[in-house]
Amino acid sequence: MPTTPPPGRSDPSQRIHQSRRSHRSHRSHRSEASGAPRPSGSPLLLLALGHACVDVYQGSVAALVPFFLAERAYTYAAASGIVLAASLLSSVAQPLFGALTDKWPMPWLLPVSTLAGGVGVALSGVSGSYALTLTVVAVSGIGVAAYHPESARMARVASRGSHTAMGWFSLGGNLGFATAPLAVSAVVATGGLHASPLLIVPALVGAALCLAALRTVNAPTTTGRSASAATRPAGKDDWPAFLRMSGAIVCRSIVFVGLSAFISLYARQRTGGGEIAGTAALFVLYLGGAIGTVAGGRLATRYGRVRVVRWSYALTVPAVAGIVLVPGPLLYLFVALTSAGLYVPFSLHVTLGQDYLPRRVGTASGVTLGLTVSVGGIASPLIGAAADATSLQTALAPLIALPALGWLLLRTLHEPAMPEAAMSEAAMSEAATPAADPAEAAASEAAAPDPARAVARAPHRDTARTTGT
Repeated sequence: MPTTPPPGRSDPSQRIHQSRRSHRSHRSHRSEASGAPRPSGSPLLLLALGHACVDVYQGSVAALVPFFLAERAYTYAAASGIVLAASLLSSVAQPLFGALTDKWPMPWLLPVSTLAGGVGVALSGVSGSYALTLTVVAVSGIGVAAYHPESARMARVASRGSHTAMGWFSLGGNLGFATAPLAVSAVVATGGLHASPLLIVPALVGAALCLAALRTVNAPTTTGRSASAATRPAGKDDWPAFLRMSGAIVCRSIVFVGLSAFISLYARQRTGGGEIAGTAALFVLYLGGAIGTVAGGRLATRYGRVRVVRWSYALTVPAVAGIVLVPGPLLYLFVALTSAGLYVPFSLHVTLGQDYLPRRVGTASGVTLGLTVSVGGIASPLIGAAADATSLQTALAPLIALPALGWLLLRTLHEPAMPEAAMSEAAMSEAATPAADPAEAAASEAAAPDPARAVARAPHRDTARTTGT
């Protein structure tokens, strides 16, 4: 006949089951990618798709270069100047937008900046004026600049610190890059540059996705501080580490933007193919990044972000050398390897920057996604001028050394703490603590000394403990 446990005591079998459930719950939480709670799937998907629509316009500028050369007889230097126009203002503006989002949440920037990015590219082929083309492309760059810091902040909220989830958000942007050559070729190759207004379509879709994401992301709307700052515990900004990592990202940016601007033309020369060969090379350069970004999040979960970033830079050196030196169809293999090496650390740069500057998440996002990424466009006119004076192969050769320089800058970096992991550990500890019996809790509270009186009675003991004497 079953017996009933005395009042105030639980059945031993129930305590065993509760202990097993608590152990399984704790173990499942520890198996999360970053130690943080599970990310929110639906808003993160919407943000990733919106990111894809915006980054179509970052990739479109480089994809338009061959058509500017063919239809308007631009020189290499003039064509690379258009890439510079999109990159330079974006480089300067993105940290400024990031600093603003550190003070005030501005989610409305997402749909507005998406439309601005699309309008600029859509108008780039309408007029034959070089000055007007530079102007509208610059407007597109500002739109892209305004989008990224706020979107990275919201994605961090939705991902809750998961490396893999942030990798999927970055994957959206990489897919936008990858589809840009195909979209530009489909529109401009058939209708010429005057058909460029059709390129506004991704911006319209992206703006709608951003509006839908804003309705679902559970982000605070406090004023005076950004939502991320309000929900993340205060930490100390590590500017030396952040600046070293930013220098490495600059090296990566010069390689990526330089190849983006000229790989299409270079592939035609090295493979003996036509326009399709060039478009295929640019597509591989962007598509390989999609694989690399997802792989980066998973590798970082296992080996740590800094180690994965460091090895990615090291392995990119021989990959870029293969692009410059190896002729024929093997070029595409080295383009894919270079793309993976450049993109594996892409989303990791963002979260590392946010954790190196926990008090300035928007600024960190603006620099890692904007200034250091877009500044590579400044080198494009130099590469173009060198190609005009010598050859395209000679102009691309210095790119081999830049990933090695980035690796040197990353050698002394440390793995920063993740605020979400600390918050998750605290939550798990609280959840794992069994609830005390009300009678026992009351007795314990009555027996416990008043903390204020305890501190007042033993000030010297507390001081000694904090000073280490």
